[in-house]
Amino acid sequence: MAEILSEPFFQRALLAGLGIALVAGPVGCFIVWRRMAYFGETLAHSGLFGVGLGLLLGFSLTLGAVATAVAVAILLMLMKRQRVLATDTLLGILSHSSLALGLITVGLVTGAAGDHMDLLFGDILTVSSRDVMIVWAGGAAVLLVLAFLWRDLIAISVHEDLAQAEGVNVQRVELGFILLIALMTAISMKIVGLLLITALLVIPAAAARRLSATPERMAVIAAAMAGVAVMAGLALSAFANAISGPAIVLSAGLLFVLTLVIPQRN
Repeated sequence: MAEILSEPFFQRALLAGLGIALVAGPVGCFIVWRRMAYFGETLAHSGLFGVGLGLLLGFSLTLGAVATAVAVAILLMLMKRQRVLATDTLLGILSHSSLALGLITVGLVTGAAGDHMDLLFGDILTVSSRDVMIVWAGGAAVLLVLAFLWRDLIAISVHEDLAQAEGVNVQRVELGFILLIALMTAISMKIVGLLLITALLVIPAAAARRLSATPERMAVIAAAMAGVAVMAGLALSAFANAISGPAIVLSAGLLFVLTLVIPQRN
């Protein structure tokens, strides 16, 4: 066991996973508060199409994932103004359409979508030193922007109309938060995969909600729980030969179950 823990690949995986956890906690809190889990999943699914475009046109896969996620988010914001379809219906259409389009694009480029299954489900044990730097640099950027938007996001999460009446530019704040989710999705795709990133955002935050009396406390606890899930998932992946991304998400789910026996804070 000690030999595996001392391996450079395992240490890189741990650093990358903890970097994602520190960001996933606070960002996930707002996803839970604003009931945006399905929205986050839609952005994650759209990232696969960006990966396919990156492979097709020969540019950064991370840049492709961010670009398509932002494009889908803006498209959704525009489509929400129509009154024909409910928001959850629009999300369902965009989510599954973008996922299918992404699978087809990746398949056309590589000959088989299975060649990039690590992008769907993650393969944290293969991250490089460069990947770790990207995760921590991107995570720092996300946290800085989140800190800048924190009060306005809290305000619109509590009461959007009241926040707007008090001078908060709701559309600008929402767009900023959407960009954060898009960036979070892109830097996380190699760690837990595009299909599972929403789970890592939502589950620790949902677990922390039962243990927190303030938004700040919930963000800290969510980040800590995400970190514990990463470490437990890595251990399961290393010693039980489990796929790393699902192992991390499963660990987060088990933590949530454990919190159910703890009395909820009022």
